[in-house]
Amino acid sequence: MQRRTKIAAVTLATALLIITGAEGAAMASGGRVHHPVREAAALTGTAKLYRSAGDDITFSFDAHLAAKDTKNPRKATGTFEFSHYLHGNGAWAKAKVDCLVTGGKVAVVSGVITASDLPGAKGRRVGVTVHDLGRHDRLGYSWAGLGSPTDTKDLPPCVSSAPFEKVKQGTGDFEVVPWNPAL
Repeated sequence: MQRRTKIAAVTLATALLIITGAEGAAMASGGRVHHPVREAAALTGTAKLYRSAGDDITFSFDAHLAAKDTKNPRKATGTFEFSHYLHGNGAWAKAKVDCLVTGGKVAVVSGVITASDLPGAKGRRVGVTVHDLGRHDRLGYSWAGLGSPTDTKDLPPCVSSAPFEKVKQGTGDFEVVPWNPAL
């Protein structure tokens, strides 16, 4: 009798594994299933922009919105960096994230510049938009119509331009985690 019970339990666990995957098998054997909490939104990755003149323009992101903060994109954390050089001239900047909103594969992140070699940039808020299209990502930035991040005076959080720039072939690895707040 005990042998039949064990065979029946193994058969049930096997059937559940086939039907519902490992989760069903863990439940059938009395085990607990661990579900990691998905963050509410994220923007990560690095890419170079394409410019026919040969400009070296790089953007890197490590921005996250925790699941517990899903109703408040202003609680996003992380940093992003960007640089622009041509013929040895240019500048770089690093910003502390102060807002992150994503929708589908599009992200808008803003932050305040904490370090830069561009005079007047430190303390300015800038925004960047990313469209995650696999190897053909696109990007836009709040100073697109102004010319410089130093010209983004009084920019509100989570503001940027449309992602009009193309990334350089082979460098697009941005990843956007969609924000899905309960509305």
